Amino acid sequence: MYETLAILAAFTLIYSAVAGRIERTWISGPIIFVAFGLLVGPLGMGLVSPKNNPELLKSLAELTLALVLFTDAAGTDLGVLRRVRELPVRLLGIGLPLTILLGFGAGEVLFGALSVYEIALIATMVAPTDAALGQAVVTNEAVPNGIRQGLNVESGLNDGICVPILFLFLALAQGQTGDATPWHLGLVLFMKAVGIGLACGIGVTVAAVWLLRLCHRRKWLSPTWIKITVIALAFTCFGMAQALGGSGFIASFVGGMLFGALLKPDHETLLGAAEGIGDTFALLTWVLFGTAAIAMAFDHFTWPILVYAVLSLTLVRMVPVFIAVAGQGESTESKLFMGWFGPRGLASIVFAVIVIGADLPHGQTITAVVAWTVILSILAHGMTANPWARAYGARAG
Repeated sequence: MYETLAILAAFTLIYSAVAGRIERTWISGPIIFVAFGLLVGPLGMGLVSPKNNPELLKSLAELTLALVLFTDAAGTDLGVLRRVRELPVRLLGIGLPLTILLGFGAGEVLFGALSVYEIALIATMVAPTDAALGQAVVTNEAVPNGIRQGLNVESGLNDGICVPILFLFLALAQGQTGDATPWHLGLVLFMKAVGIGLACGIGVTVAAVWLLRLCHRRKWLSPTWIKITVIALAFTCFGMAQALGGSGFIASFVGGMLFGALLKPDHETLLGAAEGIGDTFALLTWVLFGTAAIAMAFDHFTWPILVYAVLSLTLVRMVPVFIAVAGQGESTESKLFMGWFGPRGLASIVFAVIVIGADLPHGQTITAVVAWTVILSILAHGMTANPWARAYGARAG
């Protein structure tokens, strides 16, 4: 344990010292993190091993995603979002269902041995985009603000929306629907996930902001402990919603957006520590992904899996985006840019770990599809994020 701790801590120390230089290149942080995980994992030097403990990766990925969603939402420019709100609504209301549908069609062609519900599971698992992997784009001020905010809101909400859909198809694949029809079960799961997520995100955040204002007036706040406020609030929103059967990801994103709106402009001073912790969690998540998932992905490699992963990152994502934003006055490059920058990452990893625990007949194939999609996304989106964002921003500006 101590050897693993020393290796991960030393790597974190070295990366934190050179991060500024690396961020100015085409190499993204996740590429380096996953490569390091591969180097020290079972396929490399064998210094770090997850020991077949998927719960560690799942818990770390969930907490990382919850914290990133909260801080990204808290930093959202609501003034710009009000002006471009139709964009994320279209991406979520039209683009996301079409992405799942098109992904299902591709799976039907490529994975004949899988059941209909297993294919639907795959399409759902790789549909949500990753707020953490998309940071290089949504924080790049060269990109028009409306596009950045639209992509940020989309990535913040689509994983939470996919949670009830995932559990519906998982229940159908396991034959656990009982007397309920698929439509009834899906409606119940969706309303429960979204409703509880919204209630927890709003309720917990309003109470926390009230408490912070009260303590500020009475001068009870500590300069040291105030740095932990956002982290604790994000995890409270997430944990309470999950415990009550809702979507913790929706609770985290909604709570973050409300927190930023209620405490603006003071929220910026509170986000620094939380963003740093979120980046550290993300680093460790990607390292563990490199140690645990890549070996499995290579062991279960097939050409249909690779083809599906490529399609998932290209046509299956980009065609629905073109359709969703049609008639909105966006240029062809803007549509291509939004369609391409739908990276897959933490949400898909969490979904994969959930499916591993379900022990489906073709669970290894399903997990391999997700792993290859995330691996290709890390490479392709990581290498193209900064160059295309700068070039696109220059032309759009």
